[in-house]
Amino acid sequence: MKQTNKKTWLLIAVVVILAAAVVLLKVNGGCASRCEQALLIPHAPDYADTTMWYCVDGDSAGTGADVFYVVSTWEADYDTIVDGRAATFHYADVWRPQHRERMGREISGVAAYMSPGNRFYAPFYRHATIEAFLTLNEDTIRERCRLAMDDVCTAFDHFLAQRDATRPLIIAGFSQGGMAVVELLRHMSDETYRQLAGAYVLGYKVTPEDTVQCKHIKAAQGATDTGVTICYNTVKDVKYIQPVIAATCMGINPVNWRTDATPATLHDSITVALSPEYHVLVVSGYSGSEYPPYKNFINVGDIHSCEPWLYSECLQQNINARAEAWRAVSASGTQPVPSSSAP
Repeated sequence: MKQTNKKTWLLIAVVVILAAAVVLLKVNGGCASRCEQALLIPHAPDYADTTMWYCVDGDSAGTGADVFYVVSTWEADYDTIVDGRAATFHYADVWRPQHRERMGREISGVAAYMSPGNRFYAPFYRHATIEAFLTLNEDTIRERCRLAMDDVCTAFDHFLAQRDATRPLIIAGFSQGGMAVVELLRHMSDETYRQLAGAYVLGYKVTPEDTVQCKHIKAAQGATDTGVTICYNTVKDVKYIQPVIAATCMGINPVNWRTDATPATLHDSITVALSPEYHVLVVSGYSGSEYPPYKNFINVGDIHSCEPWLYSECLQQNINARAEAWRAVSASGTQPVPSSSAP
């Protein structure tokens, strides 16, 4: 009888252990699943390695700004072989030369107009692939981009540790890089914020929640205010606003630096006017034919792909103007302070 009870209790114990294991597998996805997920994340960048940076020193006089630029999305999901099986990656791999080369196409083009007179720094990072944005789901986008934003913040901290804090700071980014600029404004200390001449969110949004949650976001009101966020998105008509990218709560016209509907003429034939209601730029006289629609997501009535290029001359002049204004403000001892309205 005692032996039978012992066997019974042993059987019950085994059943309980197995049941608990099944529950843990369901809750945690299982060790195998977690290991597979870890394998699908490319190795992290080492920002002490110069390979992870695109840098241009265009400030021979030592009187310009330090520009920290964050590149946009250049990779789509891609398959590779992991332990003999096909696996899909959702992030750029900074250790792959071809991925850095593609990011470098944009970075070099932007550096051509942002680096003259300035020191230009752009990190390569594990940006989320375009498929995250194609879901049109804000939660998915935020979750997928978390790794990318962590990389950018890590790169920024490394950059700050090396730079001369007496120089004006410019941060800028396009598309996913614009998202990163908003994240950097959250991430930076008040001390770093006081070094900020301007933050340029090109082709991405600033939401009401961002302005409440981040005390360092202060909408630009003109061409030379400092410590401000410059945000714009471009469409041919407000009906083409892509919400996950351009449903923004602030905007400024980078041609005339107005926040009202006063139109400006660009390149003699393009009219650019800000919609005060939707905070986006509405253009006429520009075909945008060099930017074909992409998967019915961007360049469909909006002109998303033109954001860093169409206004390049305006941005070049403005970066230098804000850097000069920051130096004047710094000399007077009245650097920008964080907004008191934010928590």
